[in-house]
Amino acid sequence: MCNFLTANKDQLVNIKLNLKQEYKNIKNLNLNLDMSRGKPSSEQLDLSMSMLDTISSGSDCFSAGNIDCRNYGASEGINEIKELMSQIMEANKDNIIIGGNSSLSLMFDTVSYFMTHGILGCLPWTGQNDIKFLCPSPGYDRHFSITQHFGIKMIPIKMNSDGPDMNEIQNLVENDDTVKGIWCVPKYSNPQGITYSNSVVTKFAKLRPAAKDFRIFWDNAYAVHDLTNSEEKLLSIFEECDKYNSSDLPIMFCSTSKITFAGSGVSAIACAGENLKNLKKRFSFKTIGYDKINQLRHFKFLKNINTLKYHMKKHAEILNPKFNLVINKFKEHFLNNPIISWTEPKGGYFISVETLNGCAKETVKYCKGAGLKLTDAGATYPYGIDPGDSNIRIAPSYPNFEELDKAMDVFCLCAKLAAIEKLIMFQSS
Repeated sequence: MCNFLTANKDQLVNIKLNLKQEYKNIKNLNLNLDMSRGKPSSEQLDLSMSMLDTISSGSDCFSAGNIDCRNYGASEGINEIKELMSQIMEANKDNIIIGGNSSLSLMFDTVSYFMTHGILGCLPWTGQNDIKFLCPSPGYDRHFSITQHFGIKMIPIKMNSDGPDMNEIQNLVENDDTVKGIWCVPKYSNPQGITYSNSVVTKFAKLRPAAKDFRIFWDNAYAVHDLTNSEEKLLSIFEECDKYNSSDLPIMFCSTSKITFAGSGVSAIACAGENLKNLKKRFSFKTIGYDKINQLRHFKFLKNINTLKYHMKKHAEILNPKFNLVINKFKEHFLNNPIISWTEPKGGYFISVETLNGCAKETVKYCKGAGLKLTDAGATYPYGIDPGDSNIRIAPSYPNFEELDKAMDVFCLCAKLAAIEKLIMFQSS
């Protein structure tokens, strides 16, 4: 197929007729394919089934210090799982609070606490006018949903190849005391798969916010989620902040949701100083303790960081071929017809696609009509508004290989249809 960008209008019209016939044929297949979320596949979930056998009697239910995990106590988490999470998060074990199955829940609760009670003696955020969060974009839609839920104004921040635009961030954070936070997915970012460079992490640590209660929400969701043997290294935000006397800035979140069972993992929050003191107090009002049986089960199964990394290699053996399939499909269809571009991440759960401006929503709409469900176009930007209407998040993990192959044929066809209609319109104007 010719390069759409160099074709004349008559050529484009003829190509469109052929593409429309292909689309009609695919619709007649009545496909039902779902790539809307970054869900682990059943094959990945099966990797952790033996974890359920680690506790079979009452004598198996005791953690270090003779704590009976069936009972109340250890409200901040058992020591064994805190030690394991400290290795994943590269944080001091004593600075970690273990939560339930969801790190997203911990993020929501943390924002909620700051809204109602504030931090470091500052007014609660509900008592301050026009507070703002910085949102590196494209980014994680659920971060944006939390922020919007609390009525916090969101400011998109451009993502560069090594992380968010730190010049823009520094200018806003250090000159506007209504800026209270920033969302970050620092390793294999959602959706682009970018790992923040050492320079970016250091610049975060060097920030001197105008607002005393500004915080960096460091969602390290993909800390051990490498797709290849070439692990990308993320500089420790805590170590950098210790160097520059800014240890109160970061609050890190993490979970085992995409390590073991997505619906039954263990989450953790890591922070220091007044953040830790305040959040421990707030969480003590919420619960006497999260599921310690689940914490113990995870420790008995994962044991230590080396065992965990071996387990994650098994995940990579399932995921990497799927990512390669998607990228190879893109190369097959678009290498000589550059109407889309895409990322080729070394980890995480997503591939980010950029269509021609004004084509993302139409591409997703066409996909839906052909039986392929994707994340809504615009979801990777605050308020669901992608200024270029160009970004689409691809989640290859959940479908099996055959389904993924079909799904990518559908996607490539729909991307061509949306692009060719836009180009015909442009040439007609």
